[in-house]
Amino acid sequence: MRYEFRITGHVSEPLSHAFPELDDKPAPGQTLFFGTVTDDAHLYGLLGRFRDLGLHVEEMRRLPD
Repeated sequence: MRYEFRITGHVSEPLSHAFPELDDKPAPGQTLFFGTVTDDAHLYGLLGRFRDLGLHVEEMRRLPD
């Protein structure tokens, strides 16, 4: 399953390295992370990592395969 995560603000390069399994791309006022999520445990792990690093997930959506 592929997912996209929209994060509030610009995420620095060092912080983006906390998500090696995801690609990232800047957008106006946001940073987009996207990539393959293997299962529910992986998804919740990613959400926990965003939270633990103080990053606000504005939107999360599953992408078409």
